[in-house]
Amino acid sequence: MRIAVLEDEPDQLAQLVRVLQEQFTQGDVTSTCIAFADGLSLQRTLRRETFDLIVLDWNVPGLDGAELLQWLRTWQKSPVPVLMLSSRSSERDVAKALGLGADDYMVKPVRLLELRARLQRLLKRSHSLEPSDRRHFGRWEFDQVSHSVLIHPEHDDGAPPRRQELSSREFKLALMLFQNIGHVVSRAHLLESAGYDGDLPSRTLDMHIYRLRNKLELEAAQGLTLRTVYGRGYCLDATQEAAA
Repeated sequence: MRIAVLEDEPDQLAQLVRVLQEQFTQGDVTSTCIAFADGLSLQRTLRRETFDLIVLDWNVPGLDGAELLQWLRTWQKSPVPVLMLSSRSSERDVAKALGLGADDYMVKPVRLLELRARLQRLLKRSHSLEPSDRRHFGRWEFDQVSHSVLIHPEHDDGAPPRRQELSSREFKLALMLFQNIGHVVSRAHLLESAGYDGDLPSRTLDMHIYRLRNKLELEAAQGLTLRTVYGRGYCLDATQEAAA
């Protein structure tokens, strides 16, 4: 779980980071909270990195939260869930933030129990799982219990699906890419989602991607292509109606 937090008040920033790390570090799931004190620093990072969640303060130096949000939705076209924090409580300000693409809005001072509940709801809505622990993306069906992917035939001719077994890391990488079809996922984000910690040779991720291309038939003729985005990461693109 990668989370970006924009807040220029040091005590509030430290509190937010602590709450977020406690909230989203459970079992084998860990969270990485990256803190920013000004909007321009976060914008520079967002040009090359991706996150699972962004928490934005409105009134910060450099580039304020509303301007950054507008850039994120308009130019980056990022679907990442965004929670806006602000001391501004007027109906006009709330409406503006939501209109710019915020998924939720909280007025300061932040109430921690409410913050946890709102963040849980955002992430559940963003990465909700079906009751059977399966996710369907067109012909690709992810089974989270067995860490395998069923690849259904292109035409419903009665042929059974092909089951492809993946390692735990391969499965996490593939699911992250499929959850973000049409959007670039940064190398750091992919490595962290697969459970890697620290610096690794670039070939580590490249080899995983090479195997996934072959195992999951990620080629244009099958409806999906997995391409490298220079300087950023990888993007899974649908060449036909592949995403459910």
